[in-house]
Amino acid sequence: MTIRPRRSVLYMPGANARALEKAREIPCDAIIFDLEDSVAPEAKQEARAQVMAALETGGYGRRERVVRVNGLDTPWGADDLAAARAARPDAVLIPKVSEAADLEPVQSALGPDADIAVWAMMETPRAMLNALEIADAAHAGCPALSVLVMGTNDLAKETRTELAPGRAMFLPWLAACLAAARAGGLDIIDGVYNDLDDAEGFMAECRQGRELGMDGKTLIHPRQVAPCNDAFSPSEAEIAHARAIVAAFEAPEAEGKGVLRVNGRMVERLHADMARRTLALAEAL
Repeated sequence: MTIRPRRSVLYMPGANARALEKAREIPCDAIIFDLEDSVAPEAKQEARAQVMAALETGGYGRRERVVRVNGLDTPWGADDLAAARAARPDAVLIPKVSEAADLEPVQSALGPDADIAVWAMMETPRAMLNALEIADAAHAGCPALSVLVMGTNDLAKETRTELAPGRAMFLPWLAACLAAARAGGLDIIDGVYNDLDDAEGFMAECRQGRELGMDGKTLIHPRQVAPCNDAFSPSEAEIAHARAIVAAFEAPEAEGKGVLRVNGRMVERLHADMARRTLALAEAL
């Protein structure tokens, strides 16, 4: 089993050359080079040029390199996508995907042999209603689709729902998108946490995201990376328990058995599959 860790996914504004340089040293799993929300209209072209130059220079190590382009219905989207195809990042992130059809022109622009993954922002009310259809695009109109990214700030704006601590009103949407992602065989990344000075609140939301089943969280500042990595990494106790489960089911005496007792708990073969994924993630880290 091969897993690509996506615990910490850090937005970096494409117009900030210093930030693009600093990103080479930040221990996040993925970097989103942002050409959309964080870039003013008059700076769009300069930001695009800076991001493509940074990708060409390289030096980002094992970090996954993702370019968030502007929407194809904007004056910059088509040029962003063409530039990204030439620069060959690991993925492009498409904003405001509301239905599966929104991804088909993206796939066409990238071409069948581009070897660039597509990530989709889930940040509109219609996207919440079409989550399964969007995820299923990975098996139809957009086979490059591999990750859904929750855009909770935009979703709060569009629904006029308060993004309050605990995110009670957002839980049905988060769960629906997660179920859609898993049904489509995709990863899913949680939304950002806006209060940089509320470390306790941030950690609580990281824990909530992991409990929901998210693969990681999008971040807005480098100081959020280390605690986010910790929150989405298996602990030593979890790794030890996973090893015990796998060993128990691989033992000769377990042949033909569907249920075993491990460390005082009854576990089934499905728990062995979950344990193998935990160990694969730990190995990947």
